[in-house]
Amino acid sequence: MSRPLRIVRLANFITPVSGGLRTALQHLGEGYLAAGHEPVLVMPGSAAPGRPAIRAESTTQGKVITLPGTPVPGTGGYHVLARRQPVEALLDALAPDRLEVSDRTTLRWTGEWARRNRVPAVMVSHESADAVLRTWGMPPGAARAAADRLNRRTAHAYSRIVCTTAWAAAEFERLGARNVVRAPLGVDLDRFRPALRDGALRARYAGGAAVLLVMCSRLSAEKRPGRALEALAELRRRGVDAALV
Repeated sequence: MSRPLRIVRLANFITPVSGGLRTALQHLGEGYLAAGHEPVLVMPGSAAPGRPAIRAESTTQGKVITLPGTPVPGTGGYHVLARRQPVEALLDALAPDRLEVSDRTTLRWTGEWARRNRVPAVMVSHESADAVLRTWGMPPGAARAAADRLNRRTAHAYSRIVCTTAWAAAEFERLGARNVVRAPLGVDLDRFRPALRDGALRARYAGGAAVLLVMCSRLSAEKRPGRALEALAELRRRGVDAALV
């Protein structure tokens, strides 16, 4: 085996109750540890009275360092690492062998830092910038143009762009980016497989309805849980006997 690598991972938009990104980071860190490497996750947190500005703890996914972050209004508690200086000072001190970044907004400058310090760096794209901008109210044409500008700079700044879905990869591929890598998220087939189907459980929740809709989501604004209610209402308006859990 080659020497262990210090893999520094930077991420925004994580809270104690957030879902997909937090889970993905947890499993990636555990995997790096199992492979004999040294993962370090740097993430934002809230500055609380009586707590140190920078907190570091050892976890099952490696060392986790929390820096004071800037709160993002209307997101239910998300923070971002908006100040460059403390993040850059920490990167200099950690001297990573590899850099992995899971945010394309306030952390995109880290690709330039990695190039300057000759550190191979990847940007992990869990979403579509185009779609996020449209969600925030930007018209489709303007959102696409802004996303294209952002994505061109991102593709140039990082050694690899790792996309977890074809949806996330599409906006880089339409620009002709040649450093895009698909790494689909996995499914635990021991816990989720057709053989576990339970007709009695379905009947309990369907309540006799012919169609059963299931939504698995946090009740957070950015997840738009009301869409499920709108879908249910539209199906019933069309005469479909549907129920929602």
